Amino acid sequence: MAITKKQIVDLYRLRSRRYEVTANLYYLIGFREQSYRNKAVRALNLSPGDTVVEIGCGTGLNFTLLQSAVGPGGRIIGVDLTDSMLDQARNRIKKESWSNVELVQGDAASYVFPRGIDGIISTFALTLVPEFDTVIRNGCEALKERKRWVVLDFKMPAPPFSSLAPLFLYLTKPFGVSLDLASRHPWESIHRYLRHPSMIEHYMGFVYIATGEKGGSGC
Repeated sequence: MAITKKQIVDLYRLRSRRYEVTANLYYLIGFREQSYRNKAVRALNLSPGDTVVEIGCGTGLNFTLLQSAVGPGGRIIGVDLTDSMLDQARNRIKKESWSNVELVQGDAASYVFPRGIDGIISTFALTLVPEFDTVIRNGCEALKERKRWVVLDFKMPAPPFSSLAPLFLYLTKPFGVSLDLASRHPWESIHRYLRHPSMIEHYMGFVYIATGEKGGSGC
């Protein structure tokens, strides 16, 4: 059974202090998380001065990349469900002396996106949200024309790599990943609501980056 929102909060409260250390252990099995994050942020095609929203920002692992893209004149809004993960993000913000990052604790499904934003990103988080389709649609409505929504997340690969799914699920279970999540396809929502959609697979198809652009006809 897919993890509930309360279980997500409880799980990530326990993992928040060691989240980045444990995530880095996946490099031992060839999982290049930072590389995927770099590619996802580049796919946003942000410019200095832009405003970007990150859904499921966690401890702020993407903030340095986003800062490089939008610069000190830009704005980063990080949204996350778990208070302790945001506490770690605040520590990062304070350490780096960033003054252009806003943190919002709340459910992504009910988050009201600011109008006229320049990009939205979610990395390894949106599949955990049952209402992912609503989140993508709401985000699309808030984007400026020709601005992008990018999702980096897990999925079930095609054969023959699907045979490795039990091992992959075992390794990612500490982050709330379960087989039930395989039926959730955020990339299909990207295709549904945005134009020029694309999807690139990584790590034998277990990871994907989906990108879409706000179209003239709206969402």
